[in-house]
Amino acid sequence: MSAESEAGSLIDEGVTVGYGDGSEPTIGERARIRAGSIIYHDVEIGDDFITGHNVLVREHTTIGDKVLIGTNSVVDGNTTIGSHVSIQTNVYIPTNTHIGNDVFVGPGVVMTNDMYPVRSEYELTGPTIEDNASVGANATILPGVTIGEGAFVAAGAVVVEDVPPRVLAVGAPATYRELPAPLQGDNTIHR
Repeated sequence: MSAESEAGSLIDEGVTVGYGDGSEPTIGERARIRAGSIIYHDVEIGDDFITGHNVLVREHTTIGDKVLIGTNSVVDGNTTIGSHVSIQTNVYIPTNTHIGNDVFVGPGVVMTNDMYPVRSEYELTGPTIEDNASVGANATILPGVTIGEGAFVAAGAVVVEDVPPRVLAVGAPATYRELPAPLQGDNTIHR
């Protein structure tokens, strides 16, 4: 059974809105949050937010308008996500990540924020994905990497250094090529 709020939102049973300590989360109008999802305290989400099932959004995260986060995806805290963003199923977004506007993140993408896990002290720094960038399925993006505006990361790529704006990143480790004609232009995010 689902419940509809005064703001036109539909939130399934089995959803937790406001987990942990802190301020109640703010969620805009017309949200659709599916069963099993957990939204922590100290989260701000804009209008027209949609989740799949079992989505986790941790504290101190800010999400813009018209954002989709797919089933079993995790957004760790201290992250910002712009507007008109489509994050597909099984995506991991670590602490201290920034995602711009009009971004597509394909299924199974893994972003990282720890350069030397359990080997040495390192300030956790997630990637930055700039406006109109697309990241294909099962790509891996290492800590501190910037995916430039309008860049396209191919499926399965392992991105170990910054991707310049409006180029294609392919392979492991990723190398850069000119964007083919069908991939040029800005993203049009349909939900």
